Amino acid sequence: MYNPTYENVHNQFKLNGFHLNREDLCRVAYSFIKEGEDFEKPVGDFLLDWFDDKPYIEMQTSGTTGTPKLISVSKQAMVESALATGDFFELHPGDKALQCLPVKYVAGKMMLVRAMILGLDLEFVAPSSHPLDHVDMDFDFVAMVPLQAQNSLTELKRVKKMIVGGAAVNKNLEKQLLQLPTQVYETYGMTETITHIAARKLGEKAFTVLPGVTISYDDRNCLVIHAPRISDEVIVTNDLVELLNENQFVFVGRVDNVINSGGIKLIPEQIEEKLSHQLTQRFFIASKPDTELGEKVILVIEGEAFDLADDLYKNLDKYEKPKEVVFVPKFKETATGKIMRKESLQ
Repeated sequence: MYNPTYENVHNQFKLNGFHLNREDLCRVAYSFIKEGEDFEKPVGDFLLDWFDDKPYIEMQTSGTTGTPKLISVSKQAMVESALATGDFFELHPGDKALQCLPVKYVAGKMMLVRAMILGLDLEFVAPSSHPLDHVDMDFDFVAMVPLQAQNSLTELKRVKKMIVGGAAVNKNLEKQLLQLPTQVYETYGMTETITHIAARKLGEKAFTVLPGVTISYDDRNCLVIHAPRISDEVIVTNDLVELLNENQFVFVGRVDNVINSGGIKLIPEQIEEKLSHQLTQRFFIASKPDTELGEKVILVIEGEAFDLADDLYKNLDKYEKPKEVVFVPKFKETATGKIMRKESLQ
């Protein structure tokens, strides 16, 4: 009976075509650190951390639920997360997977852990914005950020299942991905939940939680995550949600983005959803202080200034219509491509 712990490596695990056990991986780690390329060094560091005597690994949080900080994550919790992903996406030993995310971040680390624990045949390439350009094989399972997915549209027919995370999948990208034979899921999670705890199949509205996870919400209507297999503590987020049942939710927006304009509470993400069919440029909704309204709604668009279509706001309610438009040459974003709203505006 295979009993998955962080001390075991599945006997069907392969890295770039080679069967490797724990000892082999430690040797590979040393060679990555000593003579590997820049993207291989963090892999070497991670593998040595994974196989040391400590039951935990230290990771930097992304700052999604507060200020970025260093947290200790249990290795066995990472194993449990990998098993839940394997169950949810029906992954089997020997399935071909692609590792194209930087191992510096939790999503990249978890691809390695899933492969070692579930016995996947992992192809490991340098993280880039066009990850499928330099590999000509077919894959059962791939994880990407939205920019990588956008740049891989012509190659994705070689992928059976793909998860997209790190930043939201915009409506235009979703439409393009839905035309492919690939099964694509948008994931929901953060470092504190050891990557995703829920996924939404593109074309559907609700996120469904992974095995072993239940959800509720607090008095702000923000999502509360109960995942005893991966976290001893209940995780309270700043994400406004509509709860369908204890396993499914619809993401509404971030509580810290809510705009109070003349006493009316407006959720930028809901306004963005209505505008997403009208604008092809990247944009977001924000606010500015206003003497009359307290806060006024503004539309922030990336790129050079241009004249807006007369009917741009036709789907918006009276209070949702932006009172001003701001053009920003280039948005500031996180390493995973998530737009940093406040920093971009400044």
